[in-house]
Amino acid sequence: MDIEIIENNGIKIAKLLSDNIEINNPQDAVEILMNCRYQGAQSIIISEKNLNKDFFELKTKIAGEILQKFSTYDSKLAIIGDFNNLERKSLKDFIYESNRLKRINFVSSIEEGIEKLTSKK
Repeated sequence: MDIEIIENNGIKIAKLLSDNIEINNPQDAVEILMNCRYQGAQSIIISEKNLNKDFFELKTKIAGEILQKFSTYDSKLAIIGDFNNLERKSLKDFIYESNRLKRINFVSSIEEGIEKLTSKK
């Protein structure tokens, strides 16, 4: 796993570069978060492929636990993927609410992730 630091509007964002599942549990998320913060970034962009598939099964509560870590450490996250054709209403609602609060953003591209993470609105 590599991390690329992107700077936009004076804000440093860490982009996780990996084709593997890197986050299986909340502790994995904290380790990545701390690594990125050490490099000066409080915001992170990852791909949905970097998350264990159980993240998207809300009944496992892994998503809530991981997202709580980002809140606890006052960090933002953008998850890149195709979230338009989800079948489960609970997951759609979770994504909608996360995007509304703007700490955790489910986006379709790196550019959209950067925009969400650097927006002052």
